[in-house]
Amino acid sequence: MATEEHSEGGLVFHPLDQFIVKPLFGDGPVHWYTPTNVTLWMAIALLAIAAVFVLGSRGRAVVPTRLQSIGELIYGFIYKMVEDVTGKDGVKYFPYIMTLFLFILFSNYLALIPMSYSPTSMIAVTAVLGFGVFIAVTILGFVKNGPAFLGLFWMSDAPAILRPIIAIIEVISYFVRPVSHSIRLAGNIMAGHAVLKVFAGFAALTLVSPLAIFGIVAIYGLEILVCGIQAYVFTILTCVYLKDALHPAH
Repeated sequence: MATEEHSEGGLVFHPLDQFIVKPLFGDGPVHWYTPTNVTLWMAIALLAIAAVFVLGSRGRAVVPTRLQSIGELIYGFIYKMVEDVTGKDGVKYFPYIMTLFLFILFSNYLALIPMSYSPTSMIAVTAVLGFGVFIAVTILGFVKNGPAFLGLFWMSDAPAILRPIIAIIEVISYFVRPVSHSIRLAGNIMAGHAVLKVFAGFAALTLVSPLAIFGIVAIYGLEILVCGIQAYVFTILTCVYLKDALHPAH
């Protein structure tokens, strides 16, 4: 997880080296079609999802197995979230939201395996997810509501003199959504892994190794929570944005 180098200046940490994108085969340049450590761990995440939801539920047992129980628990949790936040109209978009949640959740937790890679720490990956949600709900909003979708930005209950100002603020905040949506996820995952690597580096020093090991255990436990929370936050924000697209009027 961590690498350290001893030089004349002492112990040197490179906590961000773990986020370098490297080709799987050879040491050449990375192109858009080059298989990398990022694509490898995204593929592993997809295989893990398939193992839980395809292999785990293929028996469809009345008394579910452990994998089937996990799949049913996640399915029920996300379905209830979509229904509660977006209403009955949003349930038809449940497969898309469920896919986002599973990809982020499994990518986050698989990244806690030593020597693994976290695709969700890459802003390029989270930006695709965030802007994908933004573009999808915006198109859906206009398709479902036509020009009435612009009512999302017009606070009719506010005093008339304040409505244009509020509208400008609402427009700005709307276009900031995909940026905050993607940066929040990538920033939290990257920060957690960077801190783990720093503590792991300090573990090489005899005097502070007990404290460093305790710090690793504590941060690792915190990361287990953060991985689930960040998947949940991304998903529930997607539901909120979908609700705005389906019901834009304030």
